[in-house]
Amino acid sequence: MRAIIYIFFFLPIAVTAQTPDEIMSWLPTVNGWQKPESKEIFNPDNLFDRINGAAPLFIENGFREMTACDYSQGENYITVQVYRHATPEDAFGMYASERSSDLTFYKIGGEAHGDNSSLFFFAGRLYVKIRSNQSKEETGKAMRSIAEALAAKTEPDASYPVIIGTFPEENKIPHSESYITSNYIGHEFLNKVYVCQYKRGDLVYQLFVIDAGNDGAAKEILNKYFTFSKQPLAFKQGQLLIKDRYNGDIPCLWKGKYLIGIYNENGDAVDDAENILNSVRL
Repeated sequence: MRAIIYIFFFLPIAVTAQTPDEIMSWLPTVNGWQKPESKEIFNPDNLFDRINGAAPLFIENGFREMTACDYSQGENYITVQVYRHATPEDAFGMYASERSSDLTFYKIGGEAHGDNSSLFFFAGRLYVKIRSNQSKEETGKAMRSIAEALAAKTEPDASYPVIIGTFPEENKIPHSESYITSNYIGHEFLNKVYVCQYKRGDLVYQLFVIDAGNDGAAKEILNKYFTFSKQPLAFKQGQLLIKDRYNGDIPCLWKGKYLIGIYNENGDAVDDAENILNSVRL
């Protein structure tokens, strides 16, 4: 008898698409509030119709689609806007660009902040904005319960991007982490930049990391930067100093595919720059 050989093909498990219908199904029942019965959907072509002047920054941060709906309670409402971005880094970057240290922070999703009339958080590829026309403790609790339910469905273990976790904690300003998708410190060749702010005495500075993908791409970024600064292109991996005529001296460490740098908006020198650059755990 001829043996029959079965060949099995294992297809990768699809990542949830996070469609508007799926997002609506994730919304929890909230005591005292009527769940949304309808939704509005916006894309890069019509986002201007809803948020006008803020739309360009969203699109720059990989915006793909926004689902909007309202909980109601008589004349009161809670509006939920769920922005889906191309990557988790894009969603985090948009959240960080609108973050306010004046609000209270919560461990919802990767991070949340808000008060009794608004709440903002990111999780996975989603950046979620929740607002109400009233400011009451009960309303704040209702918004947080909505956020917790959405975050749990999106990515239960959501956190900051991995590279953010490699930055040193000493002297870091709380909740200053960000992700700049393009034109960091005004340069078109500095893109997808992870940034944290630090304060040491009266000196405030930024520590940044670019993951170029490979060492060749990292060198190409440096080539453009050294060309801009009119410095010799004969450099190698390790400690570098870029003399940026607009932003002052930029101490930099080229480490394989990574570029690590220090920027001070006043152009002030940062003492012990070499140790600071090497404190990033990459």
